[in-house]
Formats: sequence, structure tokens, C-alpha cells
Amino acid sequence: MAGKPLSTRNAVGKNRYTGKPITEIITNGFFTVDQRWTVKYWNKAAETLLGVPAADIIGKNLWEEFAGALPVDFYAVYHNAFIQDIPAHFEEYWGKMGAWFDVITYHCDDTLSVSFRSRNHLAHSGRLQLRLKMLNELYKFVTEVTNDCLWEWDLHTRELFWIDGGHKRVFGYQIVNALIPQSFWENHLHPDDKVRILNRLNKILSAGCDATWEDEYRFQRVDGGYAYVHDRAHIIYDADGTACRLVGATQDITVRKSAELKLLESEKKLVREKLTRHKAMIHAALVAQEKERAEIGKELHDNLNQILGAAKLYIEMAKTDDENREMCLEKSSGFIVNVIEEIRRISKTLSTPGMIMGLSESIKILLDDLITVHAIKIEFQEDGIIEEELDEKLQLTIFRIVQEQLNNILKHANATCATINLTKQGNEITLLISDNGNGCDILKEGVGIGIINIKSRAELYSGIVTTVSKPHEGYVLKVVLRLKDPT
Repeated sequence: MAGKPLSTRNAVGKNRYTGKPITEIITNGFFTVDQRWTVKYWNKAAETLLGVPAADIIGKNLWEEFAGALPVDFYAVYHNAFIQDIPAHFEEYWGKMGAWFDVITYHCDDTLSVSFRSRNHLAHSGRLQLRLKMLNELYKFVTEVTNDCLWEWDLHTRELFWIDGGHKRVFGYQIVNALIPQSFWENHLHPDDKVRILNRLNKILSAGCDATWEDEYRFQRVDGGYAYVHDRAHIIYDADGTACRLVGATQDITVRKSAELKLLESEKKLVREKLTRHKAMIHAALVAQEKERAEIGKELHDNLNQILGAAKLYIEMAKTDDENREMCLEKSSGFIVNVIEEIRRISKTLSTPGMIMGLSESIKILLDDLITVHAIKIEFQEDGIIEEELDEKLQLTIFRIVQEQLNNILKHANATCATINLTKQGNEITLLISDNGNGCDILKEGVGIGIINIKSRAELYSGIVTTVSKPHEGYVLKVVLRLKDPT
């Protein structure tokens, strides 16, 4: 794309401008020379500021025409500009003209462009009004867009004119009211944006059916960093309907874009954290399942298997010992009853409780079974719970959380009493379970499998799980479940 003209396919009914080029309208003097210092272009302002008509100098050697008149510093800077690839800016007093000159030079493709203005020169008011009128005609389209950095792009000469110092302020380049080659703009596009921007612009111009071009990309500043910019321009067509110019404005959107990128990264981070938590919960559930299976296997092997073995032994003895037969059968029957009760207990722990009897009743049955076996006092209180308003899955979730936490208390807390409070206010159900056991330092202990399982269940209802505990000061679990709005 670099160095090649953008497409200027014909289009009908688009923006048309038949006025003069911007270099003929500006008050800055402007001229171009080749490497042999032959003058190629000399605008009207240069004629006025230097008193030399274009017809008298175009095609002639710049230094021969101004021999002995130009200051030495002018000569040195102009020659150095031919070996630099960035714009040069300098100020110099020209004694012969009796004025200070502000000069910008830029070299590209064997051509040196020079833009200059005299501090002592005052334009005639009538001429100034005429130029302002022409500028208003030329940039009537630009008034619709941001005016941070104004520019005009000549598609035939492949040159851009940067206007009024906006690019100097935003990007730091010493280019004010001066031409730059198309290749300069292309080469300062971010490598990751360049192909996309140029291809899209070429496509729009090739189609010849759009009045505007608009895009966002990164443009390199003079310090080497990149600014995010928003570019918008009107496509200008000549009398034949051929795209000949682009007139537009570049706006620096770095602050806004940086905020958007930070927000996007924050959202990605939240997604990663949620995925990590989800994986941890799945892992904890699998570990808990394997642990539960191991405990059941151990219970069957070490306890029930031994009891059944003893029952079998007494039955075998009853077959041969007539005198003690009744005693042996009674013993074996008692062992079998113990096995039946133990199997019922294990089955009750594993099976999903039927919510036909209701959440409150299921919790009370669970507490009765635990109190019978364990030396602990457990109180259960509820307020505002209308079970008909709770679906069976939610009731089962609450029951399993209660079951999980009571299991944690019995295994680790060494508590003598515990309380369970279940309340409902509005669309929130709060479950509070506390005990007077050993407690722990939560920061040191971390999160156990039991709490991870509880959080996993609570997450189904956008729940929030919090814990409060200190060594020897008991443990408090608070679970808040949010219900869907019935409306």
C-alpha cells in the first residue's frame, strides 16, 4: 500500500469541491524543491512574503536565485533537512527582508517541502476576508466533526496537508500548515492496525458510494509511543465524480480507549476468577464424594462386615449346640438387627430426603437422629418461612447446607450446643448456623471442602456465604439466598 495511490473510482452525487488547493489559500508561504534545489512549486503566499513571482523562480535553482541573500543558517538547515526523516523547525532573522521567519522543513521522496511565515507581515484585511471565505467553503464539511487535528488529503499527489498545529499539539511533530507525504502517515500507523485501516479505506474509495470515511486506530507520536485516535473525513469528488480529496479531523481518544481496555481486562479477570472458583468447587465436590465413598466402604468392612461375621458364627454354633441353641439364635438375631439399623442410618444420609414432609420437618428429623447419637444440644428456629412458596430444589439446597454444616460441627468443633436460624424477608432467605466449639483462625485455616460445597450450593441461588470465627470462640456460618422476583 505504501507509495501507491489510493483508489479514486468515479462516484456520482457525492461531495464536490471546485475551489483552490489549500496551499493556495493559506497565509503561510510554501514551496518545494528537488535534490538539485530546483524549485518545483511556489504558492501565492510565498510570492507575497518573499516578493518573488512563481513564474520567475519555478524551474530555477533556489540558491542561485537567492545567492548572497539568504542567511547562512537557512542554507545549513535546508541542507540538513535532506538527510533527516523527521520535520525540522527553526526561527531565523533575515536581515535583507527585515523580518523574523518561522520555518518548518520536511524531506520525503527526494523532495524538500518548506512552510514559513513572517512575524512582521500583516495581511491586507480585504485579502484576509477573501481567504477566510474560501477556507469556509473548503472546510464546510469539517465543521460537522471534531477539530482537534484538521487535515486535507490530495489523493492524486498522495500528500496530506496538516492544518493549524493540531498534529503538533497532539503528536509532537513540528508540522504546522505543511504538506506531508502519504507514506509518512502510513508508516506511522501501528503495525497491528495498518493493514486493516488501509484495506478498509481502499475499499470505501473503490466502491465510490460513500460520502464519509471513519475509523479508529493507533498513530505513533514523536516520542515513539502510540495514541489512540478517531479519524473522520468527508470524501470530496471532482466535477467528473472522481474522488480527489479527503477533508477531515483526527481526535485523540487515548484516555477513553485506555479506560475501555482497563474495563475489558477487569471483566476478563472476573470471568477467570469465576472459572477458577467453579473448578475449585467441582474438585471439592469430587473429593468429598470420594471421601464419602471411602468412609462408607470402611464402615461396611470394619463394622457391618464384622457384625455379620459374628451373627454367622452364632448361627453355625446353634446348628450343633442343642443346649445353647436359643442363646446363639438370640445373639445372631440381635446382631442382624444392629446391621439393619446401621444400613438404615447410612441410607438416610445418602438418599435425597423427600420434601413431601416439608423443609422444617426434615430438619427436625435430622436433628433428632443426630441428638440421639451425639452428645450435643441443637436448637432450630424459623421465622417468615412459608414452604409452599419455596420450590423443592430450594428446600433441598437449604437442607443439604444444614446437613453439611452440622457434619462439620460434629467432626471438628467439639461443640456442646449449636443453633440454627432460618428466616425470610422479602426475596431473601437467611440461614444462620452457630456453635460454641473450638473455632479457628479463618485466615490461617483457609477454606475447607465443606465450606466449598456449601458455597457451590448457594451459588445456584446467587447466594452469599460468610463465616466468622476465632480460636476457642465458636463458629458462625451465614448464608443469604436470593429468590427470583415473582413478577
